[in-house]
Formats: sequence, C-alpha cells, structure tokens
Amino acid sequence: MADRRRDCDHRLVTDTAVDRRPLDLAPYHAVLLLSFGGPEGPEDVLPYLENVTRGRGIPQARLAEVATHYLAFGGRSPINDQNRALLAALGRELAERGSDVPVLWGNRNWAPFLVDTLREAHEAGARRVLTVVTSAYSSYSGCRQYREDIAAALATLAAEGRRLTVDKVRNYADHPGFVEPVADAVRREAELLPEGARLVFVTHSVPVAMNDTSGPEGGAYLAQHRAVSRWVAERVGRSSGRTPEWDLVFCSRSGPPGQPWLEPDVNDHLAALAAAGVSHVVLVPIGFVSDHMEVVHDLDVEAMATAASLGVTARRTATVGTHPRFVSALADLLAERAATERGESPDRPAVGGLPPLADRCPRDCCRNLRGDRPAACGEDRAGAGAEDVTTGVTPAPAESTPPRSAPVGRTL
Repeated sequence: MADRRRDCDHRLVTDTAVDRRPLDLAPYHAVLLLSFGGPEGPEDVLPYLENVTRGRGIPQARLAEVATHYLAFGGRSPINDQNRALLAALGRELAERGSDVPVLWGNRNWAPFLVDTLREAHEAGARRVLTVVTSAYSSYSGCRQYREDIAAALATLAAEGRRLTVDKVRNYADHPGFVEPVADAVRREAELLPEGARLVFVTHSVPVAMNDTSGPEGGAYLAQHRAVSRWVAERVGRSSGRTPEWDLVFCSRSGPPGQPWLEPDVNDHLAALAAAGVSHVVLVPIGFVSDHMEVVHDLDVEAMATAASLGVTARRTATVGTHPRFVSALADLLAERAATERGESPDRPAVGGLPPLADRCPRDCCRNLRGDRPAACGEDRAGAGAEDVTTGVTPAPAESTPPRSAPVGRTL
C-alpha cells in the first residue's frame, strides 16, 4: 500500500507510483499556467482587490474587510507560492516525460500579468501556446473570464504587431487525476474520526444567475460539483463499506447583499448540522485546486472556529496542489489537447457520469452577464487560417517544429 503522510500545510504526500507516458506537445511551442494572482505584500492588497472587483460595484468598506483576511497572513496570498510550486512540478513532469516545451506563468489580477507573459513568450520565439487554468469547473469566473483575458491580451499584442495563437485544455473537474487524490484525502481524514462522520464538500459561491448560465445549457457549475462530490463519497464508501452522508455547501460570498448567491454558507450549514446532532465532519474543499485564501481563511479560520463554537469536531482535507497524480493529469491533458490539434483521437478520461468537457467552449458558454466581451479558445473563434473573431487578427500559422529559444523570464 502507498505510504501517505500529511504535512502541516494540509498537503497529501504520497509515494504512489505515477504512470508517466512520453509526451508529444506538438504543435505547441509553450505551455501557460494561467491563474488568478494574489498580493505579495501588504502594500499590494487593496490595489489587488480593486483589480479583482473592478466594474462590479463592490463597496470600499467590503474591500477593506476582505483586506484584513490577507493582512492577517502578512499581506501575502498563498496562491503565488503554490503556483510557483505547481509551475516547477509541471515543468519537471514534462521534462521527465521527454518534453522540452517551456512552462510559463501568467495571472489575471496581479503580476506576472498574462499579457506580459505572452509578450515575453513571443519575444522568445513562441507562436502557439497551450494554456491550463488553475480552475477546474465551468462558470463565467472560472472559465470564460479567463478566455476573455486571453482575448484581451492577444488584442493588445496584435496592436503591437505580435501574432500568437492560444488554446486551452478542457476543464478538468471530472478528470480522474483531479478527483482521485481528493478521494484519497477524504478517506485519510475520515479514518481519523468516528464512523459516520459527515462529508461537507465546499466550493466558492457564485451568483445564482452565474450558475444558471454556466456551461452551454446552464447549471453546469452546480451539476459538476454535485457529480464530483457524489463520485468521491461513493469512492470512499467502497473502501469503508458504507457511503458517507454528504452535502455541498459554499464559502466566500461577495457582491451586493440583495443579489442571490448559491447557498448554504458553510458556517450556516455547520450550525444546522450541529442542531441535527452531527458531531463530526470532514470539510472537503472540492472547488479549489490549492490552499489559497478562500481555503486558509474561510475554512481553516472561520469554519473551524464555527465548528469549535458548536462543539463539532472538524477536519479539513488536502487540496490537490502538487499531488503527483494531479500534476501527471495536467500533463496528460496537455498531451490530449495537442493530439486533438494534430487531428488524432486521444483517450478523454472522465468520471462522475458526466461526459468529458469540450476542448473549445461552445458559443455563449458561461455567458458574461455584464455584457458581451470577446473570448478566445471557444467556438466563437474562427477556424485556423481565418480571421480570429476574438482579436481581429489572423492566427499564427502552425510550425512543424517548435522554436527552442532561451526560456523567457517566467519559464523553467
């Protein structure tokens, strides 16, 4: 049996061997790890929050309240170091599997900004870039907004005379390499509590309207979370002989008080469970790839304090972070997308009863309810060799052999 150990950062350390098949990432010249970004010090906190909430009408008092969460951790978001660790792990994975394609890192809301990273990639010789986003589920904020960011960056670069084609891998909430480490972590924590502990899956709340327009037909955000949570609970049940009771709840609500968001909040739900006689719970941050602020503050601080005040014993599972199985899965997703671009038909593993998600998001998938903006990496983009409707420029032609220029500033 694999030797699994928990360290103080809630990361799951495993000695399980991971299948590392050789990779072919042609026709791509670079891989981009695209993430949310976060402040690096106290002076960054408010400017960062203003970037995140621009155009949403969030009161300054609410920004100041959220700022205290970051300041309690020295004004530094944990997401940056976690992305650096994932960047390094993914680079090692690709190298060990025979790929010398450089791995870049860019963010939506803080340095290194996406447009700067793509500009440096272009200067280093890259013309086709394949993106993996640190968000696993379908929603406007988790998928389409990143596609809008890519389109805006490409438009900026086009105005500078720089031509790039950027694609992304499919959303991976239902990929075995994402959910299997979660199930392992849940099993491990459940073993430390009395039999019958309740599983409480937690994800970021979003406006009800955003869920209703998520995916090509609406409701995908909730549907994917429920399917994945059910799969994890049943997987845990297969080893224990009994599928544990479970719930899906939410954290990190923001926005105007009168705007409906997905509920229940994790703290309210803990109170309801305590009132119903539940005394032990396992908190599972199913909606998060790593232990960033919504996890280390909203769960590790607030939810744990709520549970303690209610007399409920709670444990929190690891996020996938740099788990070897997850890192290997990201490499597999990159290879899968590259094979599709070459005209091949690769395996597309998925669990939970949902079909594998699309490589290119369908037209109007996860619509922007504040108004239409160009979005790259979707069916609202013209085919290769035609004008790219998201940027107004002709996509860069494919090259049979990627250029091997010196790595740019944010590569390995």
